Amino acid sequence: MYRFLFTPRWLGYLALALAAAGVMVLLGNWQLSRYQERSAINDRIDRADSVAPVPLTSTMDAPDRAGTPGTAPGKDVEWTRVTVTGVYDPANEILARSRTVAGQVGFEVITPLRLPDGTAVLIDRGWIPPAEGDALARPAIPPAPTGTVTVIGKIHLSESKAGTLDRRDGRLETRRIGLPTLAPELPYPIYGAYLLLTEQQPAADPAFVQIEARHENAWQNGGYAVQWWLFAALTLAGFIWLAHREARGPTTPTSRLTEDTTPYAQTP
Repeated sequence: MYRFLFTPRWLGYLALALAAAGVMVLLGNWQLSRYQERSAINDRIDRADSVAPVPLTSTMDAPDRAGTPGTAPGKDVEWTRVTVTGVYDPANEILARSRTVAGQVGFEVITPLRLPDGTAVLIDRGWIPPAEGDALARPAIPPAPTGTVTVIGKIHLSESKAGTLDRRDGRLETRRIGLPTLAPELPYPIYGAYLLLTEQQPAADPAFVQIEARHENAWQNGGYAVQWWLFAALTLAGFIWLAHREARGPTTPTSRLTEDTTPYAQTP
């Protein structure tokens, strides 16, 4: 009854269905790995505030030359809370423009913190709104503390697609915080990631809004994984249904009996 499955045409259909289902399963597995990766990031973000900060040097390699950032840390240490002590260098402060917090566009202020060994790490001191009238109007920047400062912050990896840098009134401005673009503008080696400031001694200026770690949308990837696996199952089910219909052969509708509606002959 199912011998037709061994014909070249149906073997081709089977190969196509298996190939399509296999690709869909692989796509589902990839989305599952993304779900697991993003879930691990979210777990690390949630745990960060309940874990004591560790020294910066225990999580990242120190940079060894100016002009290029140090080795970027792995994603497994992103959002780790670290502590570091140094002196701010406001002369090389950087403004990141068009940054959105709570639906409002403003600036993030990134100030290098020079360490005793001559290297530096960039500290995102927080977000401030623009001056009146224009989202790109530079506001008054709260000055960085002078003297020795101890910073506690969360590791943030370098952003991609940093684009070009502008210099206005002697201060660097950028759209995204890309360390490979910023490093050549600074006179000392900088670490391969920057820090989102969470605590500082002496205390940070209250004008700053702290930049929060952003949770990943892991459930979206989990949903995509289930969808791809369902598509794979439906592809195979569709092949089985077509094969079953072919095995049954063409069906003809049951003929309906009709009554003889020819009128009787009338007798004279």
